[in-house]
Amino acid sequence: MAKGGFRGGNLGGGMNMNMLKQAQKMQEDLMKMQVEMESQTYTANSGGGVVTAVVSGKRELMELTIDPDAVDPDDVEMLQDLIVAAVNEALRKAETSMSDSMSKLTGGLNLGF
Repeated sequence: MAKGGFRGGNLGGGMNMNMLKQAQKMQEDLMKMQVEMESQTYTANSGGGVVTAVVSGKRELMELTIDPDAVDPDDVEMLQDLIVAAVNEALRKAETSMSDSMSKLTGGLNLGF
């Protein structure tokens, strides 16, 4: 190695600081967006509206409404299917909304979220 060692210490230093500031801003925006998304609710229906599911942005079932006309003791499996369909659709809506918001914020970068 040449006497005095490597002297390129500041090479691109300004750009690195700018990138760091941008990364910090993105992290702050991501955290803010996550809080906003977790506070939202997503609703879906099945069976023509006889079953309604509401989930939170935290992917938790918050509410489940079943029209009494949908309750047939002789066909419990149908009611179970309607519940599963409504809950899964509400969860898909939440996931799609979060994914779309994340893409807008990151400009399409795949950050593994």
